[in-house]
Amino acid sequence: MLLASTTASALQAAGFIGTWDTDVSAGQSVLDLGAASVLAGNPGLVGKPVPLDVALAQIHPEDRDWVFGTIRDLRQTGGPVAIEFRILTRTGETRWILNQGLLAPTETGGLHGRGAYIDITNLSGRSVPRRDSGPASTEHLDAAADHCVQLHTALERHGDAALRLLSGMLLLGIGRALAQRAS
Repeated sequence: MLLASTTASALQAAGFIGTWDTDVSAGQSVLDLGAASVLAGNPGLVGKPVPLDVALAQIHPEDRDWVFGTIRDLRQTGGPVAIEFRILTRTGETRWILNQGLLAPTETGGLHGRGAYIDITNLSGRSVPRRDSGPASTEHLDAAADHCVQLHTALERHGDAALRLLSGMLLLGIGRALAQRAS
């Protein structure tokens, strides 16, 4: 997916990693370059259908069982996906990831899902200390939130589900940053 340079940099600033596309009945997901590199730990898997354990190979060992269980449950029922978990990078660093998306029914009665991964380590304050840039950064976040709400509203009218998902994730990231500044 090609994004305008300003949107791409805004998504990067919000921690956007990449996207997934899942055929539930086949039990396989297709990852974009960011997701294949960070979550699977193998950029060579981009665009190739892979099973869940390969797509999420970098999940922290302490989180694997419950994350895989949650995903298996969602693959039975469908619905919104919103899971926060840790990964271990190839360099041994622990990062917090938000997996957000939707598993929806298909015309044939199966489930198909799409979503994205966002690195929320800096937003959660769990592994990386929060950096407070003062009042000026709050003004910039407020302005970004206003613009993002307008963007999200326009994309809802446009009807493209993938773009709405991306703008929703950006809103989530900005909202978390604003909430963290308020605390």
